[in-house]
Amino acid sequence: MKAAPFEYLRATSLDEAIEALGTPDARALAGGQSLVPLLNLRQARPSLVVDINRLDELSFLRKENGRLEIGALTRHRAVETSAVVRSEIPLLAEALGHVGHVAIRNRGTIGGSLAHADPAAELPAVMVALDADFTVRSASGERTVAARDFFLGPHRTALGRGELLTRISVPSHRGGWAVEELSRRSRDLALVAVFATVTMTGEVCESARIAVAGAGPTPIRATAAEASLTGGPMTGDAIALAAELAAAATDPPGDLHAPADYRREMAAVLTRRALARAKEGA
Repeated sequence: MKAAPFEYLRATSLDEAIEALGTPDARALAGGQSLVPLLNLRQARPSLVVDINRLDELSFLRKENGRLEIGALTRHRAVETSAVVRSEIPLLAEALGHVGHVAIRNRGTIGGSLAHADPAAELPAVMVALDADFTVRSASGERTVAARDFFLGPHRTALGRGELLTRISVPSHRGGWAVEELSRRSRDLALVAVFATVTMTGEVCESARIAVAGAGPTPIRATAAEASLTGGPMTGDAIALAAELAAAATDPPGDLHAPADYRREMAAVLTRRALARAKEGA
């Protein structure tokens, strides 16, 4: 199919892009890995497409004050292969390796994936797990939105009309980490994916972070599972309990790919695997 008719603007400045995005039903075009297929299938029918690819000020990757600052236009592959990311936030680097194929990661952008807000996608869940903050800009100024508050539902975010996600700020993490993902075929969207980090002192878990993708309308932060681990030894029984608590926090959909009960069971299985691997790495 071909896209329905729309107006097109190649923005030459951030202010121009933000002003144009105030148009009813306007959509920003970044990497186009999600938006272009939606246009061609006519599942998206914007009145105006605002191409932001020439806004070089939105493409950067730097470490500041113990946090990694990522411009919204930074390509997946640039983040995935960054030595700083692999050193400071290895969970993010590993998760990006699961995003589509290299050709997609060469073109896709960090901000575009987050704004698309697919509940089965890796990046939204990783950002929730890592307590990232998002900078959103509009004509009236900037505001900061925590990752946990940014995703409102499938393909729905806290972005309002005339707002653009410009920067992602992620705290550095030291400790163990793991990504465990189940999909029908390699590089398909996950049926369920789990992202975990742990920090340890000896056998005692100082902190744990667990997020699940593909098991609800938004990424799920398994806070009860995290609390069950914190302050105690990470024994096999403790990991098993945390896995059951993580699965209990999910609200998975049932569809032709997998029933809800199966996704919930796999959330527990993948959480056990992720925590065991993260503990070993810590």
